[in-house]
Amino acid sequence: MTVMSGPQPTSVLPTGAIVPAPAGDGVVAPLDLLGLSREALAERFVALGEKPYRATQVVKWLHQRGVVDFDAMTDLAKGLRARLAEVASIRLPRVLRAEVSADGTRKWLLDVGAGNGIEMVFIPEAPRGTLCISSQVGCALNCTFCATARQGFSRNLTTAEIVGQLWLARSLLADAGPEVPPITNVVLMGMGEPLLNFDNVVPALELMVDECAYGLARKRVTLSTAGVVPAIARLRERCPVSLAVSLHAPDDALRDRLVPLNRSYPIAELMAACRAYLEDDHRSRITFEYVMLDGVNDQPAHAKALVRLLAGVPAKVNLIPFNPFADAGFRRSPPAAIDRFREILIRAGLMTITRKTRGDDIDAACGQLAGQVQARNERLRRRRSADAAAALQA
Repeated sequence: MTVMSGPQPTSVLPTGAIVPAPAGDGVVAPLDLLGLSREALAERFVALGEKPYRATQVVKWLHQRGVVDFDAMTDLAKGLRARLAEVASIRLPRVLRAEVSADGTRKWLLDVGAGNGIEMVFIPEAPRGTLCISSQVGCALNCTFCATARQGFSRNLTTAEIVGQLWLARSLLADAGPEVPPITNVVLMGMGEPLLNFDNVVPALELMVDECAYGLARKRVTLSTAGVVPAIARLRERCPVSLAVSLHAPDDALRDRLVPLNRSYPIAELMAACRAYLEDDHRSRITFEYVMLDGVNDQPAHAKALVRLLAGVPAKVNLIPFNPFADAGFRRSPPAAIDRFREILIRAGLMTITRKTRGDDIDAACGQLAGQVQARNERLRRRRSADAAAALQA
């Protein structure tokens, strides 16, 4: 494991980049362009008396080419570049710490202000490179097996902070050497519940799939949700990227304890939303994530119940060996139990894989991201302890 800490590399912020002055005492902070879609940016240019196509030019410079210096955007008129320097900014996350796992996985802790930090992870698996990004500072859902939930919840990330993770990772990895694959896939599986930050997450997704920005295929951008049912339908209407559902139990009684959100949106409602999400897309599948907890949800009866639950749903099941963290209160299912569970699903015709654990030596594996969060609600901490105890006693 390699650990690097200190200020953000100078290669990420070239000389001449626009760095805004702090707002306060009546000072209006410059408009941050990083989180604006082409459409939103076009509206801003029209308000400045410019042609809407200027938005496409700026989006290409900023997201395709990684240029954050307005003076370097040479197809813009000098007067417009000067105007942008006055009224706009490009604010990028600052790296607090960077770690590299023995298996090549990379994790960064990013400063998002007020003592808060979020984590993003890059998983190289040539020729594919997957970037796992965060959508909130902490998480309020209180899933009992997740390290992020132990941190509490502080706030939603802005669109600029979400898409800024992709911008930053791509810039940092450009200096990592030819053996490191490029970012080909993005998964919103880091800290937070993306659909509880819908209004900021969707514009970030739109930039990721915009051919003038990052140009990722929709199937290569995956949003993972614990099951915020009303927002699943809204996502289908706004930006139908690949969907993953953190299921983890085949029935309401168990899922209520492991994923407390299930008390608001029980499994029947969640499954109906999943079927509707793929109603007009007969080629795609929804990924159902299922963490394997020893003696809790890993028995043959659970596997058979899961087969019944997913009948008729275009599904892929990811079995995730539990990744331990301090005072977790759970154990990883033995390999034999995971294999037995997987075989039951496969024999029933369900596409099933066991996710390979990556980056666990730097706490970068699934369920281990913690960052540093100034939690707003101490009641969450007490409730987590009670829910974990109830899950183990069941």
